Amino acid sequence: MMTLTKFGIREWGLGGVVTLAVLAGCWWLICRGGFPATGWIVAVIAVILFAGFAAFFRNPSRKIPADPALLVSPADGVVRDIGVVEDFNFPPFTGRAQRIGVFLSVLNVHVNRAPAELAVESKYYREGEYLDARNSECAKRNEAMTIAGTASAAGKKFPMAVRQISGAIARRIVCPVEPGRQLKKGEVYGMIKFGSRTELYLPLDGVEINVKVGDRVYGGETVMATVKE
Repeated sequence: MMTLTKFGIREWGLGGVVTLAVLAGCWWLICRGGFPATGWIVAVIAVILFAGFAAFFRNPSRKIPADPALLVSPADGVVRDIGVVEDFNFPPFTGRAQRIGVFLSVLNVHVNRAPAELAVESKYYREGEYLDARNSECAKRNEAMTIAGTASAAGKKFPMAVRQISGAIARRIVCPVEPGRQLKKGEVYGMIKFGSRTELYLPLDGVEINVKVGDRVYGGETVMATVKE
């Protein structure tokens, strides 16, 4: 089932009102104004434009893997890089961490999902630039929002963090989650509007990465990592 996310209701709602107004004008051209061809052409264009705009805010249902040991992708897109961060300091996650960076194009679904059950303990906003999300410097210099906390999977608890990063086109991060919130695995918790980058941070020990650079992933559905027994 396909729905539109509540995080974009202002944009797609206003777009819908404008489209209805245009269609009303087209009806007048077709039925009263004597310009039926023009009316139909404008109506078709208006519907196509609205459909394309609304697609940015789509929120498709996803089949969340039932296995509690599986950690899912926080976003749709392509795995851009996988590496180790030496000085990750977002309590309760401090020290070394495995980072998986996912690039989202303007054509991807833009909502973010929790990779596992997560007790959110901290939230950090960073002002920054709006470099292209494919730029290697964007992770350090762009506007970003990070939530961190304690994840629960396969009977184990461990630190985990997800970072939303703005891109050249994406200039609004939506993250209403606050410390104290308990997120379910695969739950939609926010979005980055119009293409961007999302990063997943995991411990180096006890977690096996299941994706590689270049893989296409789907939020809430693609298995990013497995908690070792």
